[in-house]
Amino acid sequence: MATPISPSPSSSRTTARRRATMEEILDHAEAILRESGAGAITVAEIARRMDMRSPSIYKYVDSLHTIYDGLFARGQQKVADHIRRAVEDQEPGLDRLLAGLRAWVRWTIEQPGLASLLFWRPVPGFEPSPASYAPAQEIWQATRNELHTAVERGELAEQADSDDAARLLTILVSGVFSQQVSNQPGVPFDEGLFTSLTDEVLGMFVTHYSRAQRKVRR
Repeated sequence: MATPISPSPSSSRTTARRRATMEEILDHAEAILRESGAGAITVAEIARRMDMRSPSIYKYVDSLHTIYDGLFARGQQKVADHIRRAVEDQEPGLDRLLAGLRAWVRWTIEQPGLASLLFWRPVPGFEPSPASYAPAQEIWQATRNELHTAVERGELAEQADSDDAARLLTILVSGVFSQQVSNQPGVPFDEGLFTSLTDEVLGMFVTHYSRAQRKVRR
């Protein structure tokens, strides 16, 4: 049997330096995104902030879209982790579902730059890679799982166990985010005119899919 070849120390150091430089590129790109929006991110501006020449950045990225993809992956992982922490002590079903949705809205208000890239798609022609989009699919599946559990536990009517119900939830919470950052940018979640209605919006969803609601709307 052949003995596996271990990476040389110099190779490991090169990989670590490359990874660290890529993280620094994304740090600067995220700062620009937060300060001035997605359209302000350029290789030239990132290079200037890193005291490098623009061609040097292309040793680490293929194009500007590679940077957007890295930011997209970073944002999706951050929001997924934020939701996971928020729901870890909640009961499965409706309680966990609502806690996760509140956490989602709060995160978008705390991270409007990344949230705009994730949920508004402000970059013409940019599509996230499957790997970068994977955490979003996990959040979707977690939402579907909690809707299913809520129906099984008798907390919601059977119609709530559906993709339509999950899509309706995304419309509701993304609307809260969009209205808040469009009309009161920079205002914290707990003080926002629109985010203060988060629980009421979620309550409307619960009422719509309550067990007492017999009429199926199409």
